[in-house]
Amino acid sequence: MTPESRTVAIRDGAVSFRVMSAGHGPHLVYFHSFHERGGWSPFLDRLAVHHTVHAPLHPGVEGSAGIETLENVFDLTLAYEELLDALGIGAASLVGHFFGGMIAAELAAVFPERVGRLALVSPLGLWRDDAPSADLLILPPEDLPAVLFRDPGSEAARQWAARPTSEQDELQLYIESVQRRAAMAKFVWPLPDKGIKKRLHRIAAPTLLLWGDADRANPIVYAEEWQRRIKGAAVRLLAGGHMLLQEAPEAAAAAIREFVDR
Repeated sequence: MTPESRTVAIRDGAVSFRVMSAGHGPHLVYFHSFHERGGWSPFLDRLAVHHTVHAPLHPGVEGSAGIETLENVFDLTLAYEELLDALGIGAASLVGHFFGGMIAAELAAVFPERVGRLALVSPLGLWRDDAPSADLLILPPEDLPAVLFRDPGSEAARQWAARPTSEQDELQLYIESVQRRAAMAKFVWPLPDKGIKKRLHRIAAPTLLLWGDADRANPIVYAEEWQRRIKGAAVRLLAGGHMLLQEAPEAAAAAIREFVDR
């Protein structure tokens, strides 16, 4: 599936989002994480079969701009709510992975009327000293596959770690990786606990917490922490690691479609 790519500006152009959209059906908004590449994926293809999927790139990443005007997570949350207005979206299903899961949860907590259903894939935002999340922003590239994937030798892991054949494409990939990590680090580094635990009780939308059963980046113990704080939240484990959406796109998309279509 080839998504439409457009730039949507808010705040008289002070912030702009590159938004990739495809599909037909009810609106579903997807929020990316640190180590995804590009703005679209086979996972989103599968969601777009029965939904109109919108995948905005975070400010500072691949054509989205204005990150210098956003000071903290609350600013970013407000900007995304304004983006939903600019896109003409009222209430929608929100899906997010890790950093994107944190943003989706913030939107659901601050603007509960904007969220029909909420699916959080290994979300970031809580912290336990006895089970710290891996600092994925500073790990050397050669160490990442073993942390991100259930099987670092799998085809999905090899494709993710593959280097482009041309120097120009290699440079572009490097720039994208730095942009993405720097843009998100502004809001969560060095510790991701920015107080979301004080707001999770405000989430009214039915919520699914989806986790890879071999997630070494964000331990499964956090699924219990999120479930305890969001009333009625369900936890579902699938075979995979932290990059569940790349390792098992069909199974992950099926689980989310089943949940949001209820």
